[in-house]
Amino acid sequence: MRVLIVEDDRLISESLEQRFKDLGHGVDTAYDGQVAYSLVAHTKYDLVILDLNLPNRSGEAITKKIRQHGNTPILILTARNEVFDRIELLDLGADDYLTKPFDLGELEARCRSIVRRSQGNDQNVIEIGDISFDAASARVLVQGQEIDLKNREYRLLEVFVCHPNRVLSKDEIIDHLYGYDNPPNQNAIETYVGRLRKSLSASSVEIKTLRGLGYVLSVKKP
Repeated sequence: MRVLIVEDDRLISESLEQRFKDLGHGVDTAYDGQVAYSLVAHTKYDLVILDLNLPNRSGEAITKKIRQHGNTPILILTARNEVFDRIELLDLGADDYLTKPFDLGELEARCRSIVRRSQGNDQNVIEIGDISFDAASARVLVQGQEIDLKNREYRLLEVFVCHPNRVLSKDEIIDHLYGYDNPPNQNAIETYVGRLRKSLSASSVEIKTLRGLGYVLSVKKP
């Protein structure tokens, strides 16, 4: 996923940034409400983690701007005494909230849940052909047998299974996998796609290359 973390407490922000990067996600961070407002106005994110207490721009303004662009999942981070603000943002369209201090495992589970709901899927497991993709346990099964994927290949497969039968350009894939501070060149995407194809070679799905357009994951025709 491409994740935006909006949190002015640098210790919390850096902890969340490192956690999501370790999981293989692309991460952008903002410590200031105005910076966050500009980012959501120009960038499509898969998930926004939003602190309520921000300098220069309110969580309300940022939530409204996000909702102008679509249904990007929003998880609010709140203090216990911010009940009214929390209710207001939920009414504006935020998806869930978590009260500080929080457990990172719970935060990850809540993030997975709201992202699944935004994609119209209430289940942890996505099945395409004979592939079973379990986001909660980070396991991928082919014909019932678990396969071993490196972190970046696993996240690339996650992008594909969340957009089956849809052509994804290299730029779109990069947008899902990387933040502003670590963009790869497009040759890296070709390398990851090649490795993922090899790992899925025994399955009933394939990643097709549409020259000049990008890639699409679909079930092989008999």
